Amino acid sequence: MAVMMPASDQAVLGRRDEIVAALRAIVPGEGVIDSRAEMIPYESDGLMAYRQPPMVVVLPDTTEQVSQVLKYCFDQGIKVVPRGAGTSLSGGALPLEDGVLLGLGKFKRIREIDFDNRVVVTEPGVTNLAISQAVAHAGFYYAPDPSSQIACSIGGNVAENSGGVHCLKYGMTTNNVLGCELVLMTGEILRLGGKHLDAGGYDLLGIVTGSEGLLGVVTEVTVRILKKPQTARAALIGFAASEDGGECVARIIGAGIIPGGMEMMDRPAIAATEEFVHAGYPLDVEALLIVELDGPRAEVDHLLDRVQEIARAQGGRTVILSGKVEAELAGLSEEEAVEFRHELGIERSGLDDLAAQAYDLLGLMTFLTAGEKEARAWPISKGSTAPQAAGTIHSDIERGFIRAEIVSYEDYVEFVTMEAVRAAGRLRSEGRDYVMREGDVVNFRFNV
Repeated sequence: MAVMMPASDQAVLGRRDEIVAALRAIVPGEGVIDSRAEMIPYESDGLMAYRQPPMVVVLPDTTEQVSQVLKYCFDQGIKVVPRGAGTSLSGGALPLEDGVLLGLGKFKRIREIDFDNRVVVTEPGVTNLAISQAVAHAGFYYAPDPSSQIACSIGGNVAENSGGVHCLKYGMTTNNVLGCELVLMTGEILRLGGKHLDAGGYDLLGIVTGSEGLLGVVTEVTVRILKKPQTARAALIGFAASEDGGECVARIIGAGIIPGGMEMMDRPAIAATEEFVHAGYPLDVEALLIVELDGPRAEVDHLLDRVQEIARAQGGRTVILSGKVEAELAGLSEEEAVEFRHELGIERSGLDDLAAQAYDLLGLMTFLTAGEKEARAWPISKGSTAPQAAGTIHSDIERGFIRAEIVSYEDYVEFVTMEAVRAAGRLRSEGRDYVMREGDVVNFRFNV
């Protein structure tokens, strides 16, 4: 069935040339696009089943220009649709044939980073991920993480009230936005909220967040940033029935445990994902629940034990925990990267180059045998065997697993450190000190 779009206002379309000329006077240079071919990228957002070209595209780069464009359109009775990065799957930036598409892609500056108040003041065209990257060196991040965070803009996040995997614990955009600068359709510029946690009076900011641009155009956003958790670990739990997985979710929340993230896949999704990325998911289960817990090490370890108990009580057939590693979610700074490369003998420069070395680094383990003063390291490759003092190592690099089984030792073998690099080169894992005894089996899992 064909998608029916709203009927166009022919009177407005008849004045198109006049409107384009007036907008060019407000936003000079390349700020106005009226060629049909050049407007093709703007004819839909991520929901590509609905598409049509706008009457004209305007790309302002100052709040004053946005104000003048909106005032002109208000006075002339012209519809306006604001657009961020266009990643929305809800049709939030779908243009109108008789309307102006107001693109905010040129608003891409971070205006202020205030670590004392734990806020970032940014323009709406800055990508979601760029905010976290801008504060990562100080151990902070911006919590909402929609799947399109590498491309979606913070202004679009405000318009759509975007969430992400970690919204269960850290909330949606509305829970992380403290203030904004807003231009009304009349051209009036307002400021809502600020660097403080809660503004007095009515929650106008809560109304604006998620309004999809119907109430005004956001030209500045103040977001709160958080300290990165010390540790993050995950549990992969398989169930014989999807209902058991759903009940497990309810029991975990009912026990007062709020995971950083929790997602469930059914058998078709598991099979499709495994075939594509070879993540090592079990294929003999009907449902797979992934539970991620973050925070202080002792708390995370304790909560993972409780999650395992709940999962097994609900019929969990497979429980795989991420390795006994301290996952420091803070991305490596340039200085840390240099030190990390030096420790691992990597001479290549740049964070991205770490990803190219992931295959070789996978399984770099250091063991300290009894009586030794210096640790010895053995890079692990498929089928390799370390000295008997440290045990026999088995690995399946293709699936991203390493299995270390201690089969013999003089007194004991102490696992000292283990370091690996994710494909993106931004997650450093550091091992916990603990004693491994004969017969112990430890599984380490990395996303490389």
